[in-house]
Amino acid sequence: MSAETAQAKSRELKTNIVFNGYYRVHPEDRQKFIDAVADHIPPTAESSGCTYYVFAADILDPNVFHLSEGWESDEALAKHHSSEIFQRALGGARETVRILDHQGQRYDIAKQGDGSPPGGVEVQH
Repeated sequence: MSAETAQAKSRELKTNIVFNGYYRVHPEDRQKFIDAVADHIPPTAESSGCTYYVFAADILDPNVFHLSEGWESDEALAKHHSSEIFQRALGGARETVRILDHQGQRYDIAKQGDGSPPGGVEVQH
């Protein structure tokens, strides 16, 4: 999925559920973590009911990965959690990676609005 498609999709669909989390992995297992989760990211982001799905490396600690995901409904989220690709990624990470710390939060959205910082952001073309 291109960045433009992901951006357009997130504006089309209403996000009702948000997950934010992080994983801190053993330095020797960094690439193992990437290998375990990378293949499931694009199909998850493109799946029905997913408004966005992003794993990103922390810019200050290369052994920390942040997960941010948005979903339209509990049904879409349950379908994702039971999907073969998600189960394979989760199992691969659990079996091959020493996860030193993990935390995740679920947020049920009551109101949604523009999240731009005060004064906006100038977009360069």
